[in-house]
Amino acid sequence: MHTRRELLGALAGPAAAAAAVASLDLFRARRALAALPEPTAAGDESFWTGIQQAFTMDRSIVNLNNGGVSPSPAVVQESMKRHLDYSNSAPPPYALWEILEPQKEGVRQRLARYFGCDSEEIAITRNASEGLQICQYGFDLAPGDEVLTSNQDYPRMLTTWEQRQRRDRIVLKKISLPVPAEDEEEVVEIYRKNIGPKTKLILMCHTINLTGQILPVRKVVRMAREKGIPVIVDGAHAFAHFPFTHQDLDCDYYATSLHKWLFAPHGTGFLYVRKDKIPGLWAMQAAPQTLDADIRKFEEIGTHPAANALGIADALTFHEGIGAERKAARLRFLRDRWAKRLQKHDRVRLHTSLDPRYSCGIANVEITGLDPYKLSKHVWDHHRIFVTPIVHPEFQGLRITPSVYTTLSEIDFFCEAMERVLEKGLA
Repeated sequence: MHTRRELLGALAGPAAAAAAVASLDLFRARRALAALPEPTAAGDESFWTGIQQAFTMDRSIVNLNNGGVSPSPAVVQESMKRHLDYSNSAPPPYALWEILEPQKEGVRQRLARYFGCDSEEIAITRNASEGLQICQYGFDLAPGDEVLTSNQDYPRMLTTWEQRQRRDRIVLKKISLPVPAEDEEEVVEIYRKNIGPKTKLILMCHTINLTGQILPVRKVVRMAREKGIPVIVDGAHAFAHFPFTHQDLDCDYYATSLHKWLFAPHGTGFLYVRKDKIPGLWAMQAAPQTLDADIRKFEEIGTHPAANALGIADALTFHEGIGAERKAARLRFLRDRWAKRLQKHDRVRLHTSLDPRYSCGIANVEITGLDPYKLSKHVWDHHRIFVTPIVHPEFQGLRITPSVYTTLSEIDFFCEAMERVLEKGLA
């Protein structure tokens, strides 16, 4: 008598079998979850077992650094492999440029539909950094022009401004934001009062990577728009992390990575540019003049794999199968499970609000008196728990980012490791 896995393996090979089993598991989990409201479903581990099994993670490691780059579920991996195999089975110029590249238009349409915009406003990129740098280099700035950002923005984006500062002699102004920030009007006022007569651009995070802080993008965008100042929004940690659409942000420029919370193939992202702003934004890599008003001018990067981009569609299907509201509720449930337990200890400081308006699955925790790098090395060396050390001039700690495949036992294991450190130190 053949098992289900043996039968699928005989029919389609090991990789396809794993993906098919994962698809069945997700379908059954979703069917069970559909009958439950988000708060109830978020905390019932039995309903998340199928989703956990959709991933092929090594369970000897507890991965709590999904904010950097996430694993893809088996169905997404199989999709990417299938397209990559096809790229190499037919003549690549034909397979890539005649067959696979045109299929990206369907991916573009699906991303636009989910984000709530026109498909002619979405460029498929390799990551948020690429999309943001297109914007950062795409504006004409003169010596003395000022760019406003925060000292909590992503280091690569700050480095980009610093290079423009050296090359073009612009002025970079970095503001400080509260940690955590639980007053939206205070945040807007900080941006407002730092705008000067030479301010030409603002770069702000939707979700700050260091702490998981969700910022009031719409309010800052509208305040700046009244002053004629464009706002570039870094959405690397927001898209598919918690529910929102473009209408909730009303921004003109938005870039995100899709290999974080959407679980798309590694090296995928998108850039949104409002349609009437496309002609005025230079492409980072040169495109012909005929594409001046075409969003695709931002995709002119030379020969590149199509498999990664096409796998985005399967990741969207997986995400929609879970449900955005249900997924966010689960992520907040996992965060609260460890954060509220550790908060009971006097030496623990949480640098993230637990208010669902201001954070979701990412949080930053500090054990006072301990170097985050030494602490992260300790939990890895002794417990094989993978976390992210954060050291900022104004705060420090570990960034903890579980995901939908994380089990409650893994969360509790992390808490036990931290409590052991609190009791016995790093010895």
